Amino acid sequence: MEIADYLRILRRRWISIVACVVVLGALALAYTLAQTKMYASNTTLFISTGATNDSSVQFQSGQYTQDRVQSYVQLVSSRDLASKVIQASGLDMTPTELAGQVSATTAANTVNLTITATDADPHVAQKIAQAYAEQMVDMVRQLETPPGASQPTIKATVIDNASYSDAAVSPSLPRNVGLGIVLGLLIGVGQAVLRETLDTRITSTDDLAQIIDKPLLGAIGFDPSAKDKPLLTDIELHSPRAEAFRVLRTNLQFVDVDREQKVYVVSSSVPSEGKTTTAVNLAISLAQAGVRTVLIEGDLRRPRAALRLGLDGAVGVTNVLVGKVKLEDAIQIHDDSKLAFLASGPIPPNPAELLQSKAMADLLGTLRDQYDVVLIDAPPLLPVTDAALIASHADGALVVVRHGKATRDQVKLSGERLAQVDARLVGVVMNMAPTKGRSYGYGYGYGYGYAPDNSASPSA
Repeated sequence: MEIADYLRILRRRWISIVACVVVLGALALAYTLAQTKMYASNTTLFISTGATNDSSVQFQSGQYTQDRVQSYVQLVSSRDLASKVIQASGLDMTPTELAGQVSATTAANTVNLTITATDADPHVAQKIAQAYAEQMVDMVRQLETPPGASQPTIKATVIDNASYSDAAVSPSLPRNVGLGIVLGLLIGVGQAVLRETLDTRITSTDDLAQIIDKPLLGAIGFDPSAKDKPLLTDIELHSPRAEAFRVLRTNLQFVDVDREQKVYVVSSSVPSEGKTTTAVNLAISLAQAGVRTVLIEGDLRRPRAALRLGLDGAVGVTNVLVGKVKLEDAIQIHDDSKLAFLASGPIPPNPAELLQSKAMADLLGTLRDQYDVVLIDAPPLLPVTDAALIASHADGALVVVRHGKATRDQVKLSGERLAQVDARLVGVVMNMAPTKGRSYGYGYGYGYGYAPDNSASPSA
């Protein structure tokens, strides 16, 4: 992935990233506030040898003392020293517990030993540090006094008594919250990249451009009222959804400009992408513009167009194809839009055979001569071959892609399914596009924006 891809992911999934940052930051804050505050006390000892005027001996003694100080750092955490401190100070804890509250450090090239004690009570921390310093002086004297001698070769001297501070040293609110925010950012970005890698749904024009070299003819924005008012004749003339279909109508007119009569199939990759409602409303939009338009209910398996238009679907394509009804008798007129409509008729046992028959080709030829635009609402491309078969008799196919539902593989396979029968894909229509956020452009600076898809399922 390139930098531009990561930036696109951050732009598309910034909400989930921010959510991770907020959650981890809040958890770090809650954890910090729930922790017991700890206070620290420091005391410093100076480790030295006997005095001498010989410079070479002084140097050797200094090196020896520095080496010994490293051993004393380890002794500070011993249970033996902790036991002596407990006996001397009367602390109510085990040697192991006390040793865990004490640490020692020494600066490089020095003979200073700093002991640090921590406790939930600053006074107790001071008491522990002072007791450790005093016991450490005794321990050094015992360890460094040779057998039979009365004076140690190395002695420890307390140069700084145990300090007192009522400022807690832990937990550190800025540090913990900062770490929580950084961790949340890493997790947020990681999950965003992972989701983007695993999620192959079509959610942008970039997704379409990667798999199809055909234009986006229109983007129909999500309208919560579409379920109750699916037709353009049911909504305001200047509503965003009506305007979107007018844009689609205009763009479609620029396809095959040299052809006066056009026949197009409207399909989708899989069911529930809204191809029937799109086909019906596109046909209505064309009819409202004065274009002689006929809509054919070409889905002979699950016809829905007649139901959308409120017309009778009992007589239609199948009756005409078998010669039982004349074409002019089967065509109905939608009163509100004056759209000509040819229903599917009785559902046949062999839809694919009927759709690829010579009778179907002749029917389309006759309608082409009578109308400017013939739209065919066909079944989805992937479950059955019907749409591809009809498209082979038409001037091309429009594929409806529902935002956030169809995957890249499904749309790519739909294009291949059309190519296998020498049918042409003329363009794509994005359906149920969000109405906020990223925009789908149509050229010349014109576009529609949209927002997350959380709507009810569209019509088939």
